[in-house]
Amino acid sequence: MDFHGLDLNLLVAFDALMNERNVTRAATQVGVSQPAMSAALSRLRTLLGDPLFQRSSAGLVPTARARDLALPVAAALRQIELAMLTQPAFDPTTASVTFRLGLQDYPTLVLLPALVEALERATPGISLNVLAYNDRDTAVDLLDAGSIDIAIGVTPTGMDARIMTRPLMRDAFVTIVSTDHPAVSGPMDLRTYLDLQHVLVSPEGQLHGLVDQTLAQQGKQRKLALTLPQLFAVPAVIARTNMAATILKRVADDSLASHRLVMFTPPLGLPEITFHLIWHRRSDSNPAQQWFREFIAQQSAAL
Repeated sequence: MDFHGLDLNLLVAFDALMNERNVTRAATQVGVSQPAMSAALSRLRTLLGDPLFQRSSAGLVPTARARDLALPVAAALRQIELAMLTQPAFDPTTASVTFRLGLQDYPTLVLLPALVEALERATPGISLNVLAYNDRDTAVDLLDAGSIDIAIGVTPTGMDARIMTRPLMRDAFVTIVSTDHPAVSGPMDLRTYLDLQHVLVSPEGQLHGLVDQTLAQQGKQRKLALTLPQLFAVPAVIARTNMAATILKRVADDSLASHRLVMFTPPLGLPEITFHLIWHRRSDSNPAQQWFREFIAQQSAAL
């Protein structure tokens, strides 16, 4: 018998007919129409040269050939199902793999050192290839292209079901000035805030950010003395000048210049910012990717 081009759906149909002994119920079990099931039975009879089932008042009665086939066909289908649904387990202690990670500035500063330390300690065969990106929507392009496995950053503005996310860490804004700044001696009210010379972090080179949008809604505007794309440089700049900056608290805390900074709560009612794990649906069920996402989440929770 030539099995080249054999439609495995015929074996599924045979298994359902053996279970149900009724064409209509077998069709329902498989999810096809009754005529489609009848056509499958006809093709099976031709292929195997045997009627396989005889009609009776009690339903379909399998022939001897059908009974002989029932157990091996059912076992083969279960084996195929198991092979298709079960992926090899991922053992991080023995695996040799490089994960490609897209990072915005904030997770690079706040999370990456702890993540690399934990990976080095627990998984000697795993390495990271980190790709920086600024615009939040770039994450989707990188994931679509397969350039990265996972991104960590602010959620993109335009997503559909192919892009998946998981909240990872939250942080609040603080306004920082140097320890010898004149504003240190008094309260940080809105009038004082607007009198300051401000630093804006803008990776895209824009001249406004969340603070400016919030102030504009109140009909107000701050004074920008410096705009720069590098987040990590801000605390050092503030520590050496009479400027001020409104940045996320962990960035100030983790800076080498933190001992030369004073932090205030911005008098603007700014929301906390949430950073997310972002990945493509095609890698959602991959065991290695699942493990890596969970590992990242654990390190983030420990910060």
